Parts: sequence; structure tokens; C-alpha cells
Amino acid sequence: MRAEEQNVTGEVEREPTVQAPPGEGQSEQYSLAKILGIWAAAALPMGALAWVVAPLVADWLDGPVPLARALIGFLTVGLIWQFLLVMVLVYRERGSLRWEVLKDALWLQSPRSPRSGRVGGLIWLVLIPCVLLFAAEGFIPVLNAIPPVASHDLATFVQSEAGKEFLSGNWVWYAVEVVLVVFNTVLGEELLFRGLLLPRMKGAFGRWDWVANGVLFACYHLHMPWVIPTALVDTFALSYPSRRYRSALIGIIVHSSQSVVVLILLLLLVLQ
Repeated sequence: MRAEEQNVTGEVEREPTVQAPPGEGQSEQYSLAKILGIWAAAALPMGALAWVVAPLVADWLDGPVPLARALIGFLTVGLIWQFLLVMVLVYRERGSLRWEVLKDALWLQSPRSPRSGRVGGLIWLVLIPCVLLFAAEGFIPVLNAIPPVASHDLATFVQSEAGKEFLSGNWVWYAVEVVLVVFNTVLGEELLFRGLLLPRMKGAFGRWDWVANGVLFACYHLHMPWVIPTALVDTFALSYPSRRYRSALIGIIVHSSQSVVVLILLLLLVLQ
């Protein structure tokens, strides 16, 4: 199709330019090798920190619940590393870390209807079914068939007498937990998988990029492999809506709904 034509008066008429959706036009499309490399850069350190580094360091720690302290501390470091990895990759691609650049590069924008192009408003209601699905997964037996390793499971720890005693009045470790949660569901995992990778996977996976993103996210959980079945179902609550509406904020909010509950329960233990 010609970009311009002459009308009956001889004047040149230009066809309107079709702009790519935000975050699509300027983002590099990653090769499969690069996607797997970024996955490994996030998943392998978390697995090593959980199963190798934390147990070794715990043997040198004095005081109560040394393994739990080591796990919480090192997994927080691993999540901070993911945030730094995202910042480095965005800077290399865009040459800036200004908010407007980050907002576009990482889909930190209101959801956009794929049909009408409308932004925000009632489209935010998509959060309701996504949060409900995300919450319901914990009550589906088949998804929780793999028993957790008690020594590495936060839920088991906080329900134990040792965990309750450790957290009671312990504001310092509660603050560490807050940092862990923030880097988990806002600045770490979600920013990496839904903000960085998802917008850049279409070149390698086409229309099924959101499925591949969900599978990679599930398999990333080497540090707690018993959640992998649940994380696979998370694909429909996190990856699919984030891709459909081009907004990593959907994944961040849905994933963080769990974190809010966790922090409230931990706060109640601290206040005891």
C-alpha cells in the first residue's frame, strides 16, 4: 500500500501512521537462547542459595532457627539480584532508566483492551477473576500433591512453635520479610518474568509466548519445587492477562495479593 496519494485537487494525502502498542515497538525480541539464559540467571542462583549456600551458612550461625534465617536472608539477596538483572538489561536496550523509559520497557502501565484500545477504567476488573483463580489454587488437592520440604517451607516454619517464638516481637526479621516480599512479587520475579521477558518472547514463541512464559516461571522455582504444579496454573492468572492487556501491573497486583495476606499473618505473629 502506498504511504501517500494525490487527491482530486492534486494535493498529497498521507495515510495515518499505525503505531505499535506501548512497549512493543522499541523492545528487542529475544532469541530462545537469550530467554533461557535470563531464566538460568534467575533460577539457578535461587536454587543454589536455597539448597547449597543457606544450609552451609546455617551451620555457622548461632542463635535460634539458623536455617530459616539463612534461607530468608539469601533468598532476599537472590530476588534483589533479579531486580538488578532487569535494570541492567533494560539499560542496555534503552540506554536509560528514567521512569518513562522503565514504564514503557517493562509494561508498567494500565491495561489496554486488545479490541478497543481503551486504557484502564473498567478493564481493571480483570483483576477480580485473576485474583480469585490465584487464591483458589491453594485449595486444589492435585496441585498440592507434592509435599513441601519442611525445613525450606516458610508456611511450615511460621506454623511451628519455633517459628512463632522467633517471630514474636521480632521487628527486625519482619522488616527483612517485607523486603523479601516486595522484591518477590513487585521488583523481582514479576518484574523479570512479566515485565522484562514476556514483552520480548513473541519473536521466539509467537502467539504462545504467554504459555512459554508461564512454564518458565513455574520451572524457575528450583528453590521450592513443590510449588511448580501450582505455578503452572498461575499462567492463566499472571502470564495470560499480562500479555493480553499488555500490562505487567496485572501480574504484580495478582501475585502481590498473596503477599499482602502473608505479611498480615506475619504481623500478627510479631505482635503476639
